[in-house]
Amino acid sequence: MKILVTGGAGFIGSAVVRLAIARGHQVVNLDALTYAACLDNVASVADSPNYAFEHADIRDGTALATIFDKHKPDAVMHLAAESHVDRSIDGPGAFIDTNVTGTYTLLEAARNYWEDQGKPERFRFHHISTDEVYGTLKDEGQFTEDTPYAPNSPYAASKASSDHLVRAWGETYQLPFVITNCSNNYGPFHFPEKLIPVVILNALAGKDIPIYGQGLNVRDWLYVEDHADALITVLEQSENGRTYNIGGENEARNIDLVESICAILDRLRPADRPYSRLITYVQDRPGHDYRYAIDPTRLREELGWRPSVTLQQGLEKTVQWYLDNPDWWQALQARDGVGTRLGTSKGT
Repeated sequence: MKILVTGGAGFIGSAVVRLAIARGHQVVNLDALTYAACLDNVASVADSPNYAFEHADIRDGTALATIFDKHKPDAVMHLAAESHVDRSIDGPGAFIDTNVTGTYTLLEAARNYWEDQGKPERFRFHHISTDEVYGTLKDEGQFTEDTPYAPNSPYAASKASSDHLVRAWGETYQLPFVITNCSNNYGPFHFPEKLIPVVILNALAGKDIPIYGQGLNVRDWLYVEDHADALITVLEQSENGRTYNIGGENEARNIDLVESICAILDRLRPADRPYSRLITYVQDRPGHDYRYAIDPTRLREELGWRPSVTLQQGLEKTVQWYLDNPDWWQALQARDGVGTRLGTSKGT
């Protein structure tokens, strides 16, 4: 299969690119190379005869048409997105522009290409989304594929909008599609502005480790390589028009997650005092969802997939990867917004 992966130089996208090539697929990596992208993420496959890179923006319909015509993909895996909630609070416009308008432009390019090719049955538009479209949960319950959408942040609203666009293009134009909504990802190549890298890198630098509110917010954590495996499984095996929630089956409160990371660092890179002493509670994020939890029953029963990495195993692997790869993350620390508190303004 030849797969056009949008956002393939990003965190999750690069994991998909690496795994797809390892499994014998051809990959065209389309990426605009904005602040969170890094071609080093795919350096291990860059010389593969099954890999091609296209520097383009999903909002550029002319460029997309050229790329579709040039490479003639069998499927699209759409991961390109603005994804940081705090940045969406400060500047929601970029999220609407990329996640909504960009998805619309990509859908139109894919539809035109699919129609020009005679509407091949094997073609698939796989849209990768987030569990944040469902809003927030209390202490009980889980998100299912039938949970009503109730996004609470500009980021979540932009992703919910893109989900609806994909479904509409499937219903109105019969464009073959599948949608997946995942829980919080973590693992190697995670951009340094997200929670787990912030904890690791601040601890190593002896800086305060910021925890929003009291650290009681709960997330379901999904190791990124497990997520990539699930995405390729869905692309290869699912029926058209299906939606799947992909979870890690690893719920944890933020404070417990951070303390676990500190304990791993105490063992792997001991300092003169426990890293947990650096934990500092800061003003909470506006509209901070209390809890996310995914019911993965449909994916498990229909496609036989479930995560292979526990949270403790994944954290061990992730911490070790950051300890082993300082050249990667040090090169990114000067990028816009990294290392500063975002998400406290009223937006623009």
